[in-house]
Amino acid sequence: MHATLTDVITDTTQNSIEAGAKHISLEIVEDGKTIKVAIKDDGKGMDEATLARAFNPFYTEPGKHDKRKVGLGLPILKQLCESTDGAVSLKSQKGVGTTLEYSFAAKHIDLPPMGDLVGGILMLFNYPGDFDLAFTHRIGDNEYSISRLELSDAVGGLESIEGLNMARDFLASQEDDISGR
Repeated sequence: MHATLTDVITDTTQNSIEAGAKHISLEIVEDGKTIKVAIKDDGKGMDEATLARAFNPFYTEPGKHDKRKVGLGLPILKQLCESTDGAVSLKSQKGVGTTLEYSFAAKHIDLPPMGDLVGGILMLFNYPGDFDLAFTHRIGDNEYSISRLELSDAVGGLESIEGLNMARDFLASQEDDISGR
């Protein structure tokens, strides 16, 4: 099981990157009662047969993982959502893209902590590939949005330690601002 919600968020967003998406949207909304996550992409999508098997722990897309024949990400997500009074929804169309939405009861005793969200988002932004990831985080009435390309341009690239440090500082300052820290 994942140790933090950030682990879940990065794992599920990484699926969009691996599906060849060029445009990915990741939105996290916290209203005090629920934590909602929505990931939308224009990746390769899934046909109806694959979509029907997506939550089966004994299935993974052929060719996705060289060394294993099971895919536990979505089944674990579904279990976590259901055990924390949340829900999960997966919609996909082959050749069009996928939308994954999930939620948790924010105060549920079994809900893992958020963890290092800044580090997780920075890791996703630094994932190799030709894609843009638009990230929005809203807590109550406060929110910020930034895309991978915007952040990379602002800090002079995410390939150097200096650029990564500036990006981390920026994301941390935005998180502090919306959370009232």
